[in-house]
Amino acid sequence: MMKSNTSKTSTLTFWSMVWLLGLAGQLCWNMENQWFNTFVYAKIAKDPTIISWMLAISALATTISTFLFGCVSDRMGNRRSLVSIGYILWGVFTILFGTTQFLKHRNSDVTAFTGIALAVVAADAIMSFFGSMGNDIGYNAWINDHMTKENAGGLGASLAVQPVIGTIAGTVLGGLLVGADDNYMRLFAVMGGLVILLGIVSLFGMHDVAGLKPSKKGTFTQQFFSIFDVKEYLQHRELVWVNLMLAVYFVSFNVYFSHLGNFMIYYLGFTADTMGLIEGVGLLVAMFSTIPAIRLIRADRSSLIILIAIILNSIGLLIIGLFVSPENVNTATIWNPHLLAGVLFVGIGYILFLQTITVWSKRLYPEDARGSFEGIRIVFYVLIPMVVAPLISNPIIKNSGEFVDEYGFTEYLPTNTLFLAGVMIVLMTLVPLIWADREHRATRS
Repeated sequence: MMKSNTSKTSTLTFWSMVWLLGLAGQLCWNMENQWFNTFVYAKIAKDPTIISWMLAISALATTISTFLFGCVSDRMGNRRSLVSIGYILWGVFTILFGTTQFLKHRNSDVTAFTGIALAVVAADAIMSFFGSMGNDIGYNAWINDHMTKENAGGLGASLAVQPVIGTIAGTVLGGLLVGADDNYMRLFAVMGGLVILLGIVSLFGMHDVAGLKPSKKGTFTQQFFSIFDVKEYLQHRELVWVNLMLAVYFVSFNVYFSHLGNFMIYYLGFTADTMGLIEGVGLLVAMFSTIPAIRLIRADRSSLIILIAIILNSIGLLIIGLFVSPENVNTATIWNPHLLAGVLFVGIGYILFLQTITVWSKRLYPEDARGSFEGIRIVFYVLIPMVVAPLISNPIIKNSGEFVDEYGFTEYLPTNTLFLAGVMIVLMTLVPLIWADREHRATRS
């Protein structure tokens, strides 16, 4: 009886950590992906170039952090320390990022403006570095260590739903915290404080899997650079195509999603809180698609789910790109059928894709190098998409969204064109999907 109670307590603690740490992390990532961008437009300048640099530099910082701490984690045989320390520092630098709004400049002072822009980009990069340490490597490798055939579907669903809940809660709560007075410091203080608190909680409530042991392959330098052994990586043929699929999909995603908040606030004319509610309603309904997907994942139908996800995502982007404009939206209410439908289809596609590919890729990792292979995943999930996407979105915004404000200053606002570009790119995901499916069938037979 005692053993049964201990087992139940252990299971409850495990799932509590899965959800608390996962949601805190996703809230913070949502804030960076969405509210940092609106912060730039509200407090610094309505120029997508700053956002483009933020995306690229933070992606580079994330990737470096992931490779570095992935190697550290494997050699130590410890995930908890990375999670705890990473989350605490992540929260601290999230709060410090908000202080960049107090750096002032005159509109004509180009040097001062450039300095402030660099400070914003650097602060974002440092925050991303420690966020990757705690979440991308510590938390994700910890999840991967605990994944079994029995809980793979549930963990996959959790990891797919958490970004959605984070987006819903982060967008709605973020809008309320920012408020009509654009108080971004309040948002960063609350979110940063939450992540710090969860980092402290993980010190006591999180436990590494019993079988986790240090994996040392030569010196630290030798093991670190072994990650970049292309020949070794290419032997995992199915994983190669799965990661390429991940990269193409998220290039498309970052082309439009990084600018979605500014599109709805500054181009369509919604307030921050209404924007959050519109996104929230669509994504909340979309979240229920994870339930039937769990069964299909267990039935080894991952390729089918991703095909459906790509089709639904494309439909949603087409609806927003073709049928949503400042002339046909009512900014006084969330009831905007075309916009809600577009968000719903994009949301379902995103959830199904992320839920499925997360489980698919993690099942293919070598057991003795999960931390390092999590680093490789970040190259395709973060670095490539966040470097390539701005090269596409920035020229589109500069060419299709140039406006002159009432004071004679030029502003660049994201328009519908971004979503149409997103459609063309997301359909390219079908190419690596076909090859990944062929490799999977060959391996299974």
